[in-house]
Amino acid sequence: MPDAPGQTGLSKHALGRPVVLLVAGVYFLVPLLASAVFTLDVPGQGLTLSSYTRIFAAPGFTGSLLLSLGLAAATVALVLLVTVPAAVAARLSAPRLRPVLEIVCTLPLVVPPVALTAGLGTVLRWGPEKLSTTPLYQTFVAVQNPDFPVVLVLAYAVMALPFVYRALDAGLRSVDVRTLVEAARDCGASWPRALVSAVLPNLRGALLNGSFLTLALVLGEFTVASLLGFQPFAVWIVQASGSDARLSVAVSLLSLLLTWVLLLALTTVGNRRRRAPRAARGPRASRPSRTSRPSTSPTSEALAASPGKTSR
Repeated sequence: MPDAPGQTGLSKHALGRPVVLLVAGVYFLVPLLASAVFTLDVPGQGLTLSSYTRIFAAPGFTGSLLLSLGLAAATVALVLLVTVPAAVAARLSAPRLRPVLEIVCTLPLVVPPVALTAGLGTVLRWGPEKLSTTPLYQTFVAVQNPDFPVVLVLAYAVMALPFVYRALDAGLRSVDVRTLVEAARDCGASWPRALVSAVLPNLRGALLNGSFLTLALVLGEFTVASLLGFQPFAVWIVQASGSDARLSVAVSLLSLLLTWVLLLALTTVGNRRRRAPRAARGPRASRPSRTSRPSTSPTSEALAASPGKTSR
């Protein structure tokens, strides 16, 4: 007896999903395995971990990695501080400005990083020359401090705007922000308090996604930092590849593993914070059966709940 049309489509769909996952897994895992074999199989030495043991002793590794992590943390804080209030305000108070905000936040996608870097370099060269006798001269010097270049944080925040805004917009579409804010305001909360206590907990997933995308962008960005003359982690990897190819590939694999670990850490923190309020509430009270009725009437319950109204 032939299968029904619905059952045939369902079986094809169930069969096609593992095939797609298998092809995607092979596509991503084969280059990683080839890179790992290249770093482990050294001609004349056989299988060895020397490429990985020399990473932490390589000059500049620790400093560049810590610099990239600090830049990533500052970029995440800056881009969320800018986009979250703007997206919430556009959804609540000025819905007509949402297309304008979307265009502004998406505009960095059409600006090449080389053009952005050329503009930044022009401004950074023009400032010290024209403003050398003003207090702004020290500002231009401070933002280019090699120990922590603030100019990279500003550039990375602009480059991360499209990804963070898309993540926040998807989160805001799934949440009734107006009802949450009005409920918090009715309880006496101020606007910042309502945003922090009522809106942000419901956008935890969107905030984590935007933070991870920003983190991945900062750790892997090379063009802007290289053209401006700074040496974060990605630039250090490229410079190290000129002297030792196996070391650079091993560092690249380590950076990829570090990104995955940070993603798992962010996901774990988000899941724990999501489950904490549920655990604090305790188990749900058992519902009374439909057959059993309360012995007191609703009127007596209302009177018992308000003792001030029972006696005059």
